[in-house]
Amino acid sequence: MNLLKKKLLQAILITFLIVVPIISFADNTNCDPTNGKICPPINQTSLNGLIKTLLEGVLKIGIPIVALAVVYCGFLFVQARGKPEALTKAKDALLYTLIGAAILLGSWAIAKLISDTVLAL
Repeated sequence: MNLLKKKLLQAILITFLIVVPIISFADNTNCDPTNGKICPPINQTSLNGLIKTLLEGVLKIGIPIVALAVVYCGFLFVQARGKPEALTKAKDALLYTLIGAAILLGSWAIAKLISDTVLAL
């Protein structure tokens, strides 16, 4: 039974790995969903536009998560009440949250810099 579940999971995963890119990168010329055609969710024709769209999506999801993580770190500091172990845990959580935020915003800044440089050429 366990082998059957494992094989079924593999089949589903392989199916999604094949089907999702086909749907995502479908031809978007004359795309009209009212006629029953499948339109790609990311309607970009260039790699630059695709990367820009993906990074904007990651930022829209990531920034609220970072804000919630900072609030959670503040809760950890309040809950610590001076206990050294709990303060260490709160400091580490805040450090990792700030590192994640820096990576998130840094990736956007680097992509923007590269994009502007390439477009200026």
